[in-house]
Formats: sequence, C-alpha cells, structure tokens
Amino acid sequence: MSSILKSARRVLTLEAEAILRLKPRLGHSFEQAVGLILASPGKVIATGIGKSGIVARKIMATLNSTGTNAIFLHPVEALHGDLGMVQEGDVVLALSHSGETVELLYLLPALKERGAKVVALTGGLASPLAMAADLVIDCGVEREACPLGLAPTTSTTAVLAMGDALAVVLIEKRRFKAEDFRRHHPGGKLGERLSLKVSQVMLKGDQVPVIGAKASAASAVKVIDQGDLGTVLITSRGKLLGIFTDGDVRRAVLKGLDLGALTVEQVMTKNPQAVGPETMAAEALHIMEEKLITALPIVSPQGRVLGIAHLHDLLGRGQVSFVNQQPGNGL
Repeated sequence: MSSILKSARRVLTLEAEAILRLKPRLGHSFEQAVGLILASPGKVIATGIGKSGIVARKIMATLNSTGTNAIFLHPVEALHGDLGMVQEGDVVLALSHSGETVELLYLLPALKERGAKVVALTGGLASPLAMAADLVIDCGVEREACPLGLAPTTSTTAVLAMGDALAVVLIEKRRFKAEDFRRHHPGGKLGERLSLKVSQVMLKGDQVPVIGAKASAASAVKVIDQGDLGTVLITSRGKLLGIFTDGDVRRAVLKGLDLGALTVEQVMTKNPQAVGPETMAAEALHIMEEKLITALPIVSPQGRVLGIAHLHDLLGRGQVSFVNQQPGNGL
C-alpha cells in the first residue's frame, strides 16, 4: 500500500471512529435540544467562527431544506448590528470545539438578554461556552486527524454529524415528507419529478414484469432475474392479484420451499399496495418509504395493471436510500 493511501485511510478511520464514539455520549441534553427546537415559536440560529462557522452554515442549510426555519449568524457581525435577527424564543446552536472561542463568548450575554436559548455543540464540557449555555451536546474528539493535531478535521466532522443527527430527528418528529421536500426544492430535478403524476414516471407496456397466477414460482423467479426491478406482478385477465419480489424468493428459500413445485399464487404477497395513475409521484414516494417497498403497481379503478413505479426510476437510479433500512416486501 502506498504512503498516500495509507495516510488517507488513517484519516477516514479516525473520523469514522470519532463519530461512533459520540453515540454512547448522546443523552438527555440532545433530547432536550430537540424539544426546545420543536417548541420554539421562532427559529434556529447556527453560529460559529472559522471552520466551525462553515459547519454551522451547513447545519443551517440542512435544517432549512428539511422543514426547520434556520439562519446563520456571524458572531462578529452580530455585535455590529446583526443581533437584530435574534428574537425571544429562538434557539441558538453555538459551535466551538474548545468552547473558548472569544468572539462567541462575547456574543452569549446579548443572546441571553434577547431571550434566546443557547445549545452548545462543543468538546469543551468545562469550557466557558458550556458553562454559559442552557444545554450542552458533547461533540468532543480524542484527537484531530491532522498529523500536527492542529487543523480542524476530526472535530468538524464530529460536530457536522451531530448536526445531521439533530436534523434527521427533527424530520421524523415533524413528519416531514417527500412532498414537503419537493416544496423546499422546486427548482431541482428531484422537485421536478415529484411534482408529476405517477402515470408520467411509471414503467408501462413491455417494461412491466407480469406473470399469470397459475405459473410456477420458479418461472416467476426467472422473470425477476430477467429484469432489474426485483419484482414481478401476478395477474389474472389483466387484473392485479399479487406481487412476488426477490425478497419473497429469499424468504421462501430460507423456509425450504420447493419453488418448482409451487405456483406463484401460493407464495406471492396478495392484495399488494397499489395506487391509481392520478397519484402524485411525491405521494407514491411517501407510500414507498412508509411501507418500505421499492415497487408500486399502478392500477385502474377496476384493478387492471397499467404500469409499475419503481423507486430508482422515480427519483433517479443510484440516488436513493431509505432512512429506515429495514427490508420489507419489495426490497
């Protein structure tokens, strides 16, 4: 292994380990911070200096795009007029690895005076910032990945990950959905696709894997293998009866079932989740995430198969993953 790759892998290992060490240190302060933000009548204000300021801006951007109103406040500019952005009830995320950033410490009394709550994201649990904050979230790391131990590397990665953890928990608590994401991203490719009807993005005709209910389960496996959807729809006279997926195949094999001796009707998932052609793509995506499935049949009011919407084609192949990674039918 070259010295270049060895050094790069060492950095990735140090940063990954630093994030994992945060897990057991998560506690009541994190829960309280989430509660403060959810109960706040105002906004979240992210603030920090230098690299911490850059991370604060990223946290602010993530919160804004996922349903939590947030702004970035530069500590120095705040003391020269921008403090007017702070209102009673706002929640301030104050980022400082050491907890001793002078510019941030100068700002704290003014934030408190205006009725804001301060949540410190810091590794300095006994620092002036931690002592002055209403809540402290431990983002400490053992060392920086920088060989000199000086450049913010591991420490900024850790606090960035903690900011992501806050944002994702808030997404779940606010029940923020794909259609909400689309409203926040009207100009992007994702927003454009999610604003369409599912009939405009579904696969149809020969692209839809279909097999008759009386066909053998082994034949259904061949149909699945010939496509790239991991799914085959089971029909009778054009009407949807069930769905058979690669997940169903795995479960049947684990049960010791002889797929060559069974009809697909005997092993399929009956009455699968399906939607009509007028359903919005955003709603279809929400159903997929809620049910933890990757394929959604599109049927007429009479139950006839019109097409199939697959997660990868809905949002773009290679760009999608579930927040909850537990497999279900269709995976």
